[in-house]
Amino acid sequence: MIAAVFLDVGGTILDESREFETWADWLGVPRHTFSAVFGAAIARGLDWQEPFRVFRPGFDLAAELERRAAAGRPESFGEEDLYPDARACLTALQEQGLLVGLAGNQPAHAEPILRALGLSVDVIGTSAGWGVAKPSPAFFERVVREGGGDASSILYVGDRPDNDVRPAGEAGMQTCLIRRGPWGHILDLPAVADRCLFRIDSLDELPGLIAQHNAASG
Repeated sequence: MIAAVFLDVGGTILDESREFETWADWLGVPRHTFSAVFGAAIARGLDWQEPFRVFRPGFDLAAELERRAAAGRPESFGEEDLYPDARACLTALQEQGLLVGLAGNQPAHAEPILRALGLSVDVIGTSAGWGVAKPSPAFFERVVREGGGDASSILYVGDRPDNDVRPAGEAGMQTCLIRRGPWGHILDLPAVADRCLFRIDSLDELPGLIAQHNAASG
């Protein structure tokens, strides 16, 4: 049975469209051009920062975040950037008595923003806060610890088959792949997707699927 559910942040509960638009503006690149180059990098399996380096060779994320903050244009997100199905899904999962967590690759400023949103979650973990990033096995070992220690009773939900589903499965967790965001639509790894417990297009589907699974398992 599933006792805990951990969800990725960007691309899973958080629509990153506006964030990437602000990065295009910061780099002085037309948004459509930046989006096209970004999609091409995903399709080629490149690091997500590679498109930034195309337009700004030697791009350093930490340094650029500091420059943006100093210029009064910090990277940020808010309620309006949550996917419409995110809040209701988290609430429904908690109402089933599940431990609910968020665990994703996010910079230091993201964790206090997530906490301030008042989401129905028991745990919020970020790569900056934990000092380790996906797809490192150590990241998913931390998820297992936060989820109670029994990997087989934890479901990890994410949009990336490479960074989310594959390493979570290798850590012994059950997995769910959500098809949205750039990686969810572009990066196709059938061998990884086929091993998922669930594959969904919306978080609206998730609470019912878990309830059915747990009823059948009990």
